[in-house]
Amino acid sequence: MNDTVVKDEQMLDKIAAEQAISYKQVKSVISLLDEGNTVPFIARYRKEMTGALDEVQIRNILERRQYIQNLEQRKEEVVRIIAEQGKLTDELNRAITKAEKLQEVEDLYRPYKQKRRTKATVAKEKGLEPLAEWLLTFSKDSIEEKAKQFLSDEKEVLTVEDAVAGAKDIIAEMVSDDAESRKWIRKETFRSGAVVSAVKDAEKDEKNVYEMYYEYEEPVNKIVPHRILALNRGEKEGILRVSLKMNADKIQSYLEKRWIRVQYSPAAPFVTEAIEDSYKRLIQPSIEREIRNELTEKGEEQAIHIFSENLRNLLLQPPLKGKVVIGVDPAYRTGCKLAVVDETGKVLKIDVIYPHPPVSKTKEAREKFIKILRDYKVEMAAIGNGTASRETEQFVADILKEMTEEIFYLIVNEAGASVYSASDLAREEFPNFQVEERSAASIARRLQDPLAELVKIDPKSVGVGQYQHDVSQKRLSESLHFVVETAVNRVGVNVNTASSSLLQYVAGLNKTAANNIVKKREEEGKFTSRVQLKKVPRLGAKTYEQAIGFLRVLDGKQPLDRTGIHPENYDEVKKLLASLGFKGDDLGSEQLITALNGLNLKTVSEELAIGELTLKDIIDALVRPERDPRDDLPRPLLKKDVLKLEDLSAGMELQGTVRNVVDFGAFVDIGVKQDGLVHISKLSNRFVKHPLDIVSVGDVVTVWVDSVDMKKGRVALTMLSPSN
Repeated sequence: MNDTVVKDEQMLDKIAAEQAISYKQVKSVISLLDEGNTVPFIARYRKEMTGALDEVQIRNILERRQYIQNLEQRKEEVVRIIAEQGKLTDELNRAITKAEKLQEVEDLYRPYKQKRRTKATVAKEKGLEPLAEWLLTFSKDSIEEKAKQFLSDEKEVLTVEDAVAGAKDIIAEMVSDDAESRKWIRKETFRSGAVVSAVKDAEKDEKNVYEMYYEYEEPVNKIVPHRILALNRGEKEGILRVSLKMNADKIQSYLEKRWIRVQYSPAAPFVTEAIEDSYKRLIQPSIEREIRNELTEKGEEQAIHIFSENLRNLLLQPPLKGKVVIGVDPAYRTGCKLAVVDETGKVLKIDVIYPHPPVSKTKEAREKFIKILRDYKVEMAAIGNGTASRETEQFVADILKEMTEEIFYLIVNEAGASVYSASDLAREEFPNFQVEERSAASIARRLQDPLAELVKIDPKSVGVGQYQHDVSQKRLSESLHFVVETAVNRVGVNVNTASSSLLQYVAGLNKTAANNIVKKREEEGKFTSRVQLKKVPRLGAKTYEQAIGFLRVLDGKQPLDRTGIHPENYDEVKKLLASLGFKGDDLGSEQLITALNGLNLKTVSEELAIGELTLKDIIDALVRPERDPRDDLPRPLLKKDVLKLEDLSAGMELQGTVRNVVDFGAFVDIGVKQDGLVHISKLSNRFVKHPLDIVSVGDVVTVWVDSVDMKKGRVALTMLSPSN
């Protein structure tokens, strides 16, 4: 067995152990990925091969493999460079080969790295390296006599002091470059060090955002991710000075034990001085940088994780299907823009009203709004949560109370709507509309199908993040793209109504293929079967295989095209239906459901030569052919009336919608101007490690008012019932 095969097997074993799954699962996932299969396709249609791993597990395998491959590549490069210098020993080679992290490899490489000119390189150029090495033998001979041998006018080593100082610079760098020492110091700093902050310029902190950090200290191993990012931001804005406090005495003592072998040698005091210099000038700043980078990375990972989870929950909000909706983009001076959309999202009417100051045409606005509601048989009003939102909510609520028709309203998070409205995509979709009119249409459609509308916006603009501007934008974009892709493929896409923006998130499809599908649909009319998609330009056999199961044709020739069943299984499905005495037209019928419920999965799986996991998915699709996983989630909280801050009092019970989840709690929309905060300590009677364990964006929750700060316009809420 050659080295590459052994290394590959070791890598698979390692990933399997880390992810707590089997070697076979990891091997299957990697071979499927190498064959050009997408993550959503593998998760949905190759369950037998992977043991039903989900998208996140598959992505973790992919990322871990990438890290290990990068690590191996770096090891090979480092070994090659050191070998070229003629300094590679068997021991060093073994240490590099055994390294588990990139940081360990870099530590081992450090002494052999080409450095810019340092004090040590200057001293080496002056020929003082042998003196440094002699000092480290801790000889009993006279240092002065030895140092005199290195004096040289030409090399500017004029005195014994010059020679010894140069030798100490070389020793300082040797101590700093020692991989074992760095590893110990890093570990010790994580164990007993502290992150310390002090105010640098309070005047820059106009709103006292960073006041709690003006004089702050927290152990490195206890500091929570959001505080790391807050400190970083305060430092970046020039308000705070942030540093690490390490146990310098303990580290100095460790280094002396490691480097000074003979305490009573004349060389010992000089080596001690070199160690002190090494720690203060080289090790401490370098280790501080490394640890702060590592803390920042943890903070970023957590912020990206929270953003991703919030985005996932936002995208998977239940759609309000089949409703005529009026979207309202609130404003004062320029008026509230209105857009009525029909059940399919088609814009029926665009208008503007001026119910608020400075124009204040309230009577005219009321009459126009009521007429539009009646003319278009509007069933729902969607109000954007931007400027003038609460005043507009009051205006709409007052009208709805007087109407005999049953019409509800909802406040819609309009984050990103203005980004979309000014985009090329929006101009293409609504060429004759003004920016605000496009925004009103987008707000209405967000209520009808949040996923289909939100995919048109850069995920970073949807307003459910925490410290999103302080993290690696590349990593954030990758993570959010993965979340959108997973959500879109989990729900499935109606190929006859989907926008190009939605289609390009379907597994296997890119922007060109998505545009080509829309173009073909516009030129030749609706698709009547999945097979027709094979004729779309740039949609080859592999792309078709990856995408087709996630694309639905709802009223086509082939009933199975309505479902999430992959065409590769159609023959077996037809056999199954025929054996039960049914046809494709019977999908979802009570009789078919009864027949399917009576099946023995194991027996049928063997008869059809299909895996049990795949068969179970097929049966689910036959029972609910157009199943939308979002339909199983709680419906949005519909409203008919409005609350003011003044109406609130401690202990009042309310229902609200979770708008954002952050490390320290959850923001809940209870219908007043500001979302209320449920602090992490008020989410549950039991210990809560993270708010995401209790609530998600979009959840409808029962809360009680804890306190109201009228001056700051803040509401503190609790989810702990006062009766408990």
